[in-house]
Amino acid sequence: MICTTRIFAFSLFTSMMVMAFAGPSLAADSCDLVFNAMTKAATTPSHRYSTHTMPSPNGNKTTEAETIYLQNKIYIRTSGKWMESHESPSEMLQQLQENRNDSEPTCQFVRNESVNNESAALYSLRSENEDVKEDGQIWISTHSGLTLREEVDMDTGDSEGKSHISIRYEYSNVKPPM
Repeated sequence: MICTTRIFAFSLFTSMMVMAFAGPSLAADSCDLVFNAMTKAATTPSHRYSTHTMPSPNGNKTTEAETIYLQNKIYIRTSGKWMESHESPSEMLQQLQENRNDSEPTCQFVRNESVNNESAALYSLRSENEDVKEDGQIWISTHSGLTLREEVDMDTGDSEGKSHISIRYEYSNVKPPM
């Protein structure tokens, strides 16, 4: 069974992990556009719904979580309970900024699509470092520049094997859960 702390940490990581793809040598490319969208999403009131699927001895195990970014706070719901993160969105961004130099990311525009009746640009993402290989897709609103959806496949090479994370973002009527 996955412990709440691990789900909490993973939820925080996955909702912002795509930022790790934006390396400093790629300042003017698609990774910079993705990084800017993720930064904007972390500083805009948002409610994120995530599903994490990973292998288990009895087949795949799926865990759902929610994350709310609001008023410079992060709230996480796992196992039906809400808790406030000890990190602020700005602290999360700072840590991820430090971590992003560890990979050689590539990002590429794929096509324009619609997400919940909103025009979006779809980007593919790939990153690899000594700890993890990530392949993902991110949909960024062509109107607001905010992230609308993410799909990420991650391989840590350990006993957990490959996992899949799906995240959808909402930006209207965001309220604190407590």
